[in-house]
Amino acid sequence: MPHQQSRPPCVVVTGVSGAGKSTVARELADRLGVPFADADGFHSPGSVRKMSSGAPLDDRDRGPWLESVGRWLGDRATDGSGGVVACSALRRRYRDTLRSACPAVFFLQLTADREVLRQRLLGRRGHFMPETLLDSQLATFEPLEPDERGASLDAARNSGEIVLTAMDLLAGR
Repeated sequence: MPHQQSRPPCVVVTGVSGAGKSTVARELADRLGVPFADADGFHSPGSVRKMSSGAPLDDRDRGPWLESVGRWLGDRATDGSGGVVACSALRRRYRDTLRSACPAVFFLQLTADREVLRQRLLGRRGHFMPETLLDSQLATFEPLEPDERGASLDAARNSGEIVLTAMDLLAGR
């Protein structure tokens, strides 16, 4: 019997700002040979202005954004291309929204100490998320629960190591 090729995965790289989501997600998508998206690109202009001014988003802001990201994932699952998206998805209910659009999604949650995250944010240029919102993101953060398909990895490691670990996890090793 011939080996049946499995479909490429749909992965959401999650975590607070500064955890390295975009870097890891881009590298993982390259390694997997699947499309990449950064959920930051799905925010409305009003939400970007709000965050740029130092105000955190509320759930009214996040709802349509998460639905858009979920549609992108669902489309990748339906067409069989797979995909990797960098998306904060800090709360369980946000991940549930993404999971409802793409039930087989795998969450790769990046975590790090506050000081590591703060230093990364201070060194970052050209991004709308100010370092001053880090504490609100950390307060919002909910770790993956045992029934959520995924894994939590230390974001203080270099992105190449994280991607290799993610590849092993996705392969079931």
